[in-house]
Amino acid sequence: MSNNVSFLRAHPRVLSLAAFLGGVAGVPVAASAQGAAGTLAETVVTATRTPARADELVSDTAVIDRAQIERFASRTLPDLLARVAGVQVTSNGGRGNPSSVFIRGAENRHTILLIDGVRYGSATLGTPVWDNIPVEMIERIEVVKGPASALYGSDGVGGVVQIFTRRARSGDPAFSPRASTTLGSRGYRQITGGFSGANGPFTYSLDAQRTLDRGFSSTNSKVPFGNYNPDRDPFEQSALNASLGFQLNRDWKIDAGLTYSDGVTHYDDGPDRDTRGKIRTEVAHIGVRGVVLPGWTTQLRYGRSQDSSRAIVAASYSLPGIFKTTEDQYLWQNDIATPIGTVVAGLERREQKVDSDTRYTVNARDIDSAFAGLNGSAGAHSWQLNARHDRNTQFGDSNTWFGGYGYRLSPNWRVHASHGTSFVAPSFNQLYYPDFGNTALQPEEGKNTDVGITWSQDGHSVKLVRFDNRIRGFITSTTRPENIPRARIEGWTLGYDGQFGAWTVRASVDALDPRNEVTGKVLPRRAKLQTSFGIDYAVGAWSFGGSALNVGHRFDDTANTRTLRGYTTVDLHARYQVSKDWSVQARLENVGNVDYETAYGYNQPGRAAYVTLRWQPK
Repeated sequence: MSNNVSFLRAHPRVLSLAAFLGGVAGVPVAASAQGAAGTLAETVVTATRTPARADELVSDTAVIDRAQIERFASRTLPDLLARVAGVQVTSNGGRGNPSSVFIRGAENRHTILLIDGVRYGSATLGTPVWDNIPVEMIERIEVVKGPASALYGSDGVGGVVQIFTRRARSGDPAFSPRASTTLGSRGYRQITGGFSGANGPFTYSLDAQRTLDRGFSSTNSKVPFGNYNPDRDPFEQSALNASLGFQLNRDWKIDAGLTYSDGVTHYDDGPDRDTRGKIRTEVAHIGVRGVVLPGWTTQLRYGRSQDSSRAIVAASYSLPGIFKTTEDQYLWQNDIATPIGTVVAGLERREQKVDSDTRYTVNARDIDSAFAGLNGSAGAHSWQLNARHDRNTQFGDSNTWFGGYGYRLSPNWRVHASHGTSFVAPSFNQLYYPDFGNTALQPEEGKNTDVGITWSQDGHSVKLVRFDNRIRGFITSTTRPENIPRARIEGWTLGYDGQFGAWTVRASVDALDPRNEVTGKVLPRRAKLQTSFGIDYAVGAWSFGGSALNVGHRFDDTANTRTLRGYTTVDLHARYQVSKDWSVQARLENVGNVDYETAYGYNQPGRAAYVTLRWQPK
């Protein structure tokens, strides 16, 4: 919920990774990315702001494509991201309740979320909002791990998640419909439908989704402030995604898009007390892109994102009911091909505004930015340089930079190293929320170093990355936020992707040590050790698979006195292609019905089964 002030954590250590990898795989490495489909020549955009080969990047980047989204059949965006090496996820209960995504142990507010290039999140909380984004609208996800402020500005300490929604492209069929329906445990029902197509210079798409979930009790008797109520906390959602493109001529195209989602969620306010709230997601953009001169492409884009929550029925204990943040975004970007790589340069403006029945001393700010970068490759070498200047009307000027280099030692081995800086401006809640905010807060400043090695051969890939992220002026998430001198998050990520005939295997190990360097305490809600394993098998019209996630123990508080015990969950899925156009899929989540928490006093779903019937004419 936009109003829920909970900043989450995790904690891990390291080493004994190579042994695990050798035992699990005993084979090669990928130059692409953790979780990617394994295609070395795959193209990604988010890591450089312009299309680049994944196997030439100097940043650790993961990709989740549409085929994986359908195969995993995850019901929420955080569920999907939890499969990515280097990512940990927490949630305050069931669907529609606040979730946090920690990339490499950084704060939830240290991740930038983009939807089709438009920033989306809560300016009051200062965090992305993951809880109301419809998975069926997503075509592809790119996750960049590491400092990204030199590319995208404030908040890019841990990384960037960019969602690309479903849309048509030139050359697609004139009309391509699709639909699905899902039934599942605890009264879960979902129906989706849509179409896309291309007709001459026009491309278009439209998708709609309706979801109902009776849910379970999000809280238990341990929840703080006596908010426990043992009733079900249901969730319902209506969502729409639309896009339209027009090719003006061979070189110029106009495109526009809209993602809209309305959710209604219940959360506990004490014995026999519930608050029913409405959460709304709106992300829209329009832009034009074209060739100015041979080798020089320019684009102009306007985007707007809105995140809002409103109490429809509020218990007397509830906090004030309306929180709405709007961000208008203007972009001029130029991509210029040169003999030493692609130069990316442009200007950006962001206008943030808060509308709430909570009185904020300041409710608006603007950020003007200029950025430039260079990325390229030649032979065994690849490189990337970025610099950015941001001027915030509240905090003045900030400069960030990033530099990285990759070298292919042989056809199978590649090494890369990078160093970058980041900054995070305090959120409106951290500054001005009544009886909580601290107007003396200053922006955080970070420095991150990455070193990695990748081995790839014959459809197998292994990647080991060492990272060290040092943050000065780290803002604590205690009863009153304060800048502390230093926090440090260091660790390792080891991942494997491989193909053995009809078998696909993936595994990862994350070892972290995220600490407040003043007190020596572990940052909250981060596990020091997390491992994952997945396997899929395809034969004829059938495909089968399963995944396991093991998360070590964590601390729920900054003093490290409240422990969240570790857990292991196992999910299974199967799919049958009934005909060319029809398929049916079954998924069993949390097979062992494990009772666990990712936030103290908040329940997580037990065993659940889902069946999906999908129609996609070929």
